[in-house]
Amino acid sequence: MAKIVERTDSKVAAVTGPIYLLLFPIAVVCFVGALLTDLTYASNAIIEWLNFSEWLIAAGLVFGGFAALASLIELIVAAPLRSNIVGWGHIFLFWAAWIVELFNAFVHSVDGWTAVVPTGLILSIIGSILAVLAAATIFFVPVAWVPAREDRR
Repeated sequence: MAKIVERTDSKVAAVTGPIYLLLFPIAVVCFVGALLTDLTYASNAIIEWLNFSEWLIAAGLVFGGFAALASLIELIVAAPLRSNIVGWGHIFLFWAAWIVELFNAFVHSVDGWTAVVPTGLILSIIGSILAVLAAATIFFVPVAWVPAREDRR
């Protein structure tokens, strides 16, 4: 499990951490959902599944972009995160997933079958794997997002 690091010196970490923890899972779910809708479109060629994929990728990119910005700020202000190799791995995996899905959005902007098969589907698989790996590594990152708490007895 992640080691909780109390932060009393940074008001920025108290704000960016919860924002990241709120937006990061939304992006991961959108990227995995886009993979599922791509698989469905590849199996039946109903154009509505392509539209679902485009919207899921767009939503994942928006929420993921804000999460990536929050993680960049957190990386700058949090020494425990900078000094941990797992923290760097988590951020690298998430940013790599976001970049792959950005290219996937460009591929999905083409009309019809070629928007998904084969390039879009391959990019969705790669982006989803990277996003799920990033989600799995977050449990081992030293959490610098917990604000200092007073003992209220």
